[in-house]
Amino acid sequence: MQHLIELAGQFEEASKRYAAANGITRNEDWFILKLQEELGELTQVWIKLTDRGRRRGLGDAELREALADETADVLGHILLFANRNGIDLKPAIARKWRFEPS
Repeated sequence: MQHLIELAGQFEEASKRYAAANGITRNEDWFILKLQEELGELTQVWIKLTDRGRRRGLGDAELREALADETADVLGHILLFANRNGIDLKPAIARKWRFEPS
């Protein structure tokens, strides 16, 4: 679990830099709204990759890379949301997934 805590800290620092560079205020709503935005982007790539949306000239390799990128964004924003709201993921994972994360 220590790795996840360290990863969350890295996402937090990157997010702070991004917000400062772009004049973004990360208020309470921003964290959940940004997570929703990123999930929408992940869904959009999935729709294209599974031939249910326009690919706009993108091939499978490009879409797979975009899928990985958007998945990373969703993971980052989940960790940012948890951190901002004081959520300890270890007991939540144990309750919901029935295993003890290491």
